[in-house]
Amino acid sequence: MNKGFTTNIKIGVLGGGQLGRMLQQKALCLGLDIAFIDPDENAPCKEISARFFKGDIKDFETVYSFGKGKDVITIEIEHVNVQALEKLQQEGVKVFPQPNIIKIIQDKGLQKIFYKENNIPTSDFFLINEKSEIPLFKEHFPLMQKMRKGGYDGQGVTPMRSKLDFESGFDTPSILEKMVNFEKELSVIVARNENGEIKSFPCVECEFNPEVNLVEFLFSPANISDEIEKKSQKIAKDVIEKLGMVGILAVELFLTKDGDILVNEVAPRPHNSGHQTIEGNYESQYGQLLRCLLNLPLGDTEIKKPSVMVNLLGEKGFIGNAVYDGIEKVLALPGVYLHLYGKAQTKPFRKMGHATVVNNTLEEAKIIAKKVQEELRIIA
Repeated sequence: MNKGFTTNIKIGVLGGGQLGRMLQQKALCLGLDIAFIDPDENAPCKEISARFFKGDIKDFETVYSFGKGKDVITIEIEHVNVQALEKLQQEGVKVFPQPNIIKIIQDKGLQKIFYKENNIPTSDFFLINEKSEIPLFKEHFPLMQKMRKGGYDGQGVTPMRSKLDFESGFDTPSILEKMVNFEKELSVIVARNENGEIKSFPCVECEFNPEVNLVEFLFSPANISDEIEKKSQKIAKDVIEKLGMVGILAVELFLTKDGDILVNEVAPRPHNSGHQTIEGNYESQYGQLLRCLLNLPLGDTEIKKPSVMVNLLGEKGFIGNAVYDGIEKVLALPGVYLHLYGKAQTKPFRKMGHATVVNNTLEEAKIIAKKVQEELRIIA
């Protein structure tokens, strides 16, 4: 018998950054109030959640205590204590994504092994334990060294093109990944609920800031052929289905010069490459995640209008209380939706917010997005 929907469900989120903030904003539309825990007492979720707690999400007892009494636990960042989540799951708390999947995704080596074992296309790689092993693979250069654990937002990644790069390598367990000669970097956000229903958002195209390896612009829809779109969608759905994961998964992809699609890596949570869905698609990645957590039918992922997302980063040379210089000019531009994350302190290249520009044409949206980036400077 269908018991109906109740807003009394207790949802907990490990992490209280901007992703959690946008999830809470969507949750309020469904009458839900989510609890968050984050090590930063001034994390972006603090001001908009009545149930924000300061705590170490890598600590077993902290995570276990926070999760006790919750109906569902999810994550806003992968770097959490999995053992506590496993115990909570054993005691009847629903944990999505499941702890065994978080464990795989926390370790880039296990991720790559999973792709190979499940016939998911990805670049060739080698596993090493320490920096001294890098010269053993010099005949395979150029390579990218990626720390197996702990990397985030472009950190923990460094190129290995020649012996001159040996000294800059990480002296920690890593993967050495064959450098991909790619045409574009793409991303697909895919979702799966407990019933096994799967839906994905149309493929987006990412443009990176080469200085810090962060997404600078995101274009929706991606400028790719129907064949590449279908191939990307199939791979993303294949990954989440073979993982057996419940939740949303960002599948980052390379489109090679030869027209192949390779999985770069995945993130089992809301993602920077899905921010534009808030205004650009019928359902957002945050609404889709809530549907997964509550085992509701998945929402309509189709694009309403072409959109461009631009990350708003702290200006170089400024550290301190954030000042948004040029905000009046930006808000006067057509189709601009501004999202500031409530971070009091700025520093160079810190993600302080994003803007989404929606327009009838992607080309016009790109022009306006470039103006946003030029006009809005986050200084101190």
